[in-house]
Amino acid sequence: MNMEQYDRMRSGNGFIAALDQSGGSTPKALALYGIGKEAYSNDEQMFDLVHAMRTRIIQSPSFSSTYILGAILFENTMDREIDGQYTADYLWKTKGIVPFLKVDKGLAPLADGVQLMKPIPNLDNLLERAVARSIFGTKMRSVIKEANPKGIKAIVDQQFELARQIVVAGLVPIIEPEVDINSLDKAESEKLLKNEIISHLAKLGSDDKVMLKLSIPSVDDFYADIMNDPHVVRIVALSGGYTREEANRLLARNHGLIASFSRALSEGLKAQQSDKEFDDMLAASIKSIYEASIT
Repeated sequence: MNMEQYDRMRSGNGFIAALDQSGGSTPKALALYGIGKEAYSNDEQMFDLVHAMRTRIIQSPSFSSTYILGAILFENTMDREIDGQYTADYLWKTKGIVPFLKVDKGLAPLADGVQLMKPIPNLDNLLERAVARSIFGTKMRSVIKEANPKGIKAIVDQQFELARQIVVAGLVPIIEPEVDINSLDKAESEKLLKNEIISHLAKLGSDDKVMLKLSIPSVDDFYADIMNDPHVVRIVALSGGYTREEANRLLARNHGLIASFSRALSEGLKAQQSDKEFDDMLAASIKSIYEASIT
């Protein structure tokens, strides 16, 4: 573990930029950016276009360590370069931003009110490559739709089982059991989730470190006590489908909780914008998310 990166993630001011849209969500991300499906005819061309989008974001003057602590990358992005450096090296060495890697392979079908992660074949090999590519940590997402105790226990069991494997590889896992913001029993799901997380944190080794990426809670400061757990490096929040304005408003009410936004970060950015228009839009987005993250 890079201790300079660890210290930055543990106590730095700022937020994490989620730039990890993968195969299934890439067309939507490109469409929001103003690039339709007619612009590419295969996956390679699609990933070329999304890498160009991410490169434009990362290279923007406003995308700086003054406001941004870390960035989450998709595997395809990790293996590509920016200005002759692998993306993670560019982020850390040029920008001073800590790189993470999305490692999950998407969601399994709904069962017991939740969507577990699909199996992750060859995870050890991916983690080995991540270490070689200067990645600090990982991220993996599953989703809770209903306050089903059996399903929520299964979600957290799976997340922590994989987290232990990731810790052994020398990386810091971001555990992301998202609670759907449209759930009718969201607050009850969060109570069940919190209890399961506390139970699993108590079983970690004394030197094991994890991060949590959670939906902005229905009850303000609901996760404040977990922030003090010695195993928890940081708790970050996903935007979960809220607009940036609404996500920022809710986030600011939760002290110590910082953003890890994806769609809310890139909201309003278009391929057709001039560099100045693009940078100005991104700068305003970054500053608003930063302000909500330092409360």
